[in-house]
Amino acid sequence: MVQVSDDQVVEAVLRASRVLVAVAARSLAAVEHDVTLPQYRALVVLASRGPVRPSELAEALAVHPSTVTRLCDRLAAKRLVHRGESPANRREVSIRLTPKGRRLVDAVTARRRTEIASIVANIPARERTATVHALHELGEAADEPADTAWFTSDTTRSGDPNGDT
Repeated sequence: MVQVSDDQVVEAVLRASRVLVAVAARSLAAVEHDVTLPQYRALVVLASRGPVRPSELAEALAVHPSTVTRLCDRLAAKRLVHRGESPANRREVSIRLTPKGRRLVDAVTARRRTEIASIVANIPARERTATVHALHELGEAADEPADTAWFTSDTTRSGDPNGDT
């Protein structure tokens, strides 16, 4: 088997990331909400992990806590997240998706899935097993949960008095 260099792997991942970022941008632009990619990433983290403290969200996004505060202010104004008491400790703040936020994540994910499926259809069948393995390894290396591991509790019981159902 031919050995590939780290640089070759990096180049391949960069190329794939350009494809996926373009798909993500088009999918996000197609929804009716004015949400930036960083805001959408926060929504995805909340969808995958469930309610979190602001410091946990900042860590997951690799940003400063003050950045998360501003980001969540904007998402709360759009009624996509709710900030409230943590169920574990009433003195802590917890951030969670609202039903409207969950619907946005689901809609963008569905659009991305459709576009990615059309791209995958162009991958030769003999290369698909290796592609699946490589992409799963990339996700594991980045500590990104699989879609099947996403938080699935009923977000309609968010406790948000202004929850948009």
